[in-house]
Amino acid sequence: MTNLIDVGGAPAPSATDRRGLPTDFLFGVATAAYQIEGASHEDGRTDSIWDAFARLPGAVVDGHNGDVACDHYHRYESDVAMMADLGLQTYRFSTSWSRIRPDGGPVNAKGLDFYSRLVDSLLEKNILPWLTLYHWDLPQALEEKGGWTNRDTAYRFAEYAMDVHAALGDRVDNWTTLNEPWCSSFLSYTGGEHAPGRQDPEAGLAAGHHLLLGHGLAVRDLRAADPTLKLGITLNLTVAEPADPSDAGDLDAARRIDGQFNRFFLDPIFRGEYPEDVLADVAAYGFDKYVQPGDLEVIQTPIDALGVNYYHGELVSVTPPERAMSTEAPSLRPKRSPFPAAEGIFWHLRDLPVTAMGWEVQPEGLTRLLRRVNDEYTGEAVKLYVTENGAAYNDVVEADGSVHDADRTEFLRQHLAAIVDAIDDGVPVYGYFYWSLMDNYEWAWGYHKRFGLVRVDYDTQERTLKDSALEYRRIIGNRAL
Repeated sequence: MTNLIDVGGAPAPSATDRRGLPTDFLFGVATAAYQIEGASHEDGRTDSIWDAFARLPGAVVDGHNGDVACDHYHRYESDVAMMADLGLQTYRFSTSWSRIRPDGGPVNAKGLDFYSRLVDSLLEKNILPWLTLYHWDLPQALEEKGGWTNRDTAYRFAEYAMDVHAALGDRVDNWTTLNEPWCSSFLSYTGGEHAPGRQDPEAGLAAGHHLLLGHGLAVRDLRAADPTLKLGITLNLTVAEPADPSDAGDLDAARRIDGQFNRFFLDPIFRGEYPEDVLADVAAYGFDKYVQPGDLEVIQTPIDALGVNYYHGELVSVTPPERAMSTEAPSLRPKRSPFPAAEGIFWHLRDLPVTAMGWEVQPEGLTRLLRRVNDEYTGEAVKLYVTENGAAYNDVVEADGSVHDADRTEFLRQHLAAIVDAIDDGVPVYGYFYWSLMDNYEWAWGYHKRFGLVRVDYDTQERTLKDSALEYRRIIGNRAL
């Protein structure tokens, strides 16, 4: 069904330049349901918050939506064959809550059957399924009841998790509860850049806590159902640095961003508490009333794995920059900062290359981040994985159909090398998932930003392996850079 093109390839480094990776290190890719599946109203699926958000004027560039996306719902078998051809060992995908429990209601057997067939296809190709339960596609009907600002949504999420487990738990061992709860709380309920598009600091804080509560409830229930499962969560984390380390204001700016981006999520999961400085920063928004007795004990339910998503670091200051990192969302609608207590903070650019998103390429930041997370949070008890890392570039399709994406190929090499650096420093990192397998619906940017190792022609759904895909296949085959 899918016409796959394999053309060209980037030159491999010489044998003397290669750096090996551990024999148990997993090489994979990641995707998300709404970004690739399409079939938005087939076989019982109903609107998610992203279906509704995409219909808002100005919310998504050119009004793009995920109705068709990469048509993975119909093309999953050939997509899995493509993964096998690349030598991938594991595939991180998400299940759609709106497909499995439409409108948040009863289980939809046809929705679950799709994921059952996908898992079987992966296993037939010896590809390890890595399931994420929530990658931002809350049923719109639940949003109309308050969404993640409504405490009840956390309990509905745990029920949904158990429904998925009942269907797939006999074949799926690796389970991730949430992907990037910072995005599905602060970016979505405070910043207004992602669905549902609210711009209320208190709502973002409430959503953040309820997402963490839902995570803890799901881990607790899944663990009770099957103690052998490998359970975890994926957080998008950053390295926040002061533009001037000698300036007290810049140091405080870095502290605030680190607190609200990293520690707001890491500390409850691993320490059973919210950071005192962050609570002081957001005290004006009444956050404490959302944290009920026993919540933090639930959130701290032990996990087996932490997924780290890393794209770039943050250089921040209280002084406006001459050159600023692009923090503009693509939508035309007015927005506010996703950080509830970030007044007077400015983002600066360093002398680093940038991607098509305007994000700095800073691979050494990944090494430092992994060291810190290991030293301060996970240690030997919890396995570390890099569950997303990738780059959008303005790809050029040559006359012969090839895509020589040298920038992305180098990005891939550099960040894998950064992981090797962390491993050499004694940080046990067990796997890497490139974002993303293929070009897809890039949220509020629609189809304008391409992160894929595989190019998708959205008119024909033809897949073309870019040079970066061929390089990844070479790295996987050699288990060396």
